[in-house]
Amino acid sequence: MQTMAETATETVTIAAPLEQVWAIATDLEKYPVWTHDVKDVVIASRDDEGRPSQVEFRTSALGRSTHYTLSYDYAEAPNVLAWSMIKGDIQRSIDGAFKFQPTPEGGTHVQYDLAIELVVPLPGFVKRRAERRILNAIKELKAFAET
Repeated sequence: MQTMAETATETVTIAAPLEQVWAIATDLEKYPVWTHDVKDVVIASRDDEGRPSQVEFRTSALGRSTHYTLSYDYAEAPNVLAWSMIKGDIQRSIDGAFKFQPTPEGGTHVQYDLAIELVVPLPGFVKRRAERRILNAIKELKAFAET
């Protein structure tokens, strides 16, 4: 049976300038400081500008620890930070992006797009609970950027 990727989008406006929000979003080593479910981050490689390009994560998901490695794409920086999975233990694929747009008031509108396909299909209620936890990262980004 072929499973489809689960997709979700969340948007928020952060009362902080785009440069500040971008700096937080691209400081991947600090994710465990402000993102509840991220437990450990290891930068496996960096691009020519010193930005993390391959990053290993350990996160809590569905009551267990999961590991995955993401490849980051800065082609549309500082308006888009995109990523895709290189390898994962319970994931078949992870594709996502933070999209940043300055607001006239000096804040930043952020859209968080995510598509995850797990190796093992999950019941709908479990998927929805996991999706809420994952999308909570954008609210955590807002809280951290505004402090």
